[in-house]
Amino acid sequence: MKGTHLPIATLAIFAFATFFVSASDPSPLQDFCVAINSGLPGVFVNGKFCRDPKLVTAKDFFFSGLQIPRPTANPVGSTVTPANVEQIPGLNTLGISLARIDYAPNGGLNPPHTHPRASEVLVVLEGTLYVGFVTSNPDNKLISKVLNQGDVFVFPVGLIHFQFNIGPVNAVALAALSSQNPGVITIANAVFGANPPINPDVLRKAFQVDEKLVQYLQKQFWYNNS
Repeated sequence: MKGTHLPIATLAIFAFATFFVSASDPSPLQDFCVAINSGLPGVFVNGKFCRDPKLVTAKDFFFSGLQIPRPTANPVGSTVTPANVEQIPGLNTLGISLARIDYAPNGGLNPPHTHPRASEVLVVLEGTLYVGFVTSNPDNKLISKVLNQGDVFVFPVGLIHFQFNIGPVNAVALAALSSQNPGVITIANAVFGANPPINPDVLRKAFQVDEKLVQYLQKQFWYNNS
């Protein structure tokens, strides 16, 4: 019996290994693919055309500005400064990006949001932040912590997460993301600021609230901090 089970187990392990290898992003087959915008029809590499390698320069891999404090006098009290493939064309196909987040004192908030294509590693450069993420159904467990200067926290890909400045001074954080273009879905903006609006009956039943409250929320200005 043992002899008959061994080949089946081996094949199963091989099948799972093959699946996971094929399901991951392929390794680049060239040194780089510096992104360029083109109006011509064609096949993109990760959504971008590639510049001729002979025309690539250092500026294609360079971005300056993450050292500059950003204003936070807005409805949510935070500003995100991205450094992804849109700002650094040389990031195309490399699967990484950065962002600086500035938070106003006493309540500056990077609202609950998700990155559909990236996990995030956040390091606090200045100030004190209360951060957290919520696990998926059915538990919806909140995993949160207060971070101080130099602390690091991880937000897994696709999960709703936030950062909130609980200190009396400005806070600054740097985020590293595992995608050249991680994307962001801010929950309140997407649900109540959808264009065209989501049918209020859908939201009333989903949130178990009065329709007037839904209509009120849909009429608000939902600020985009990035």
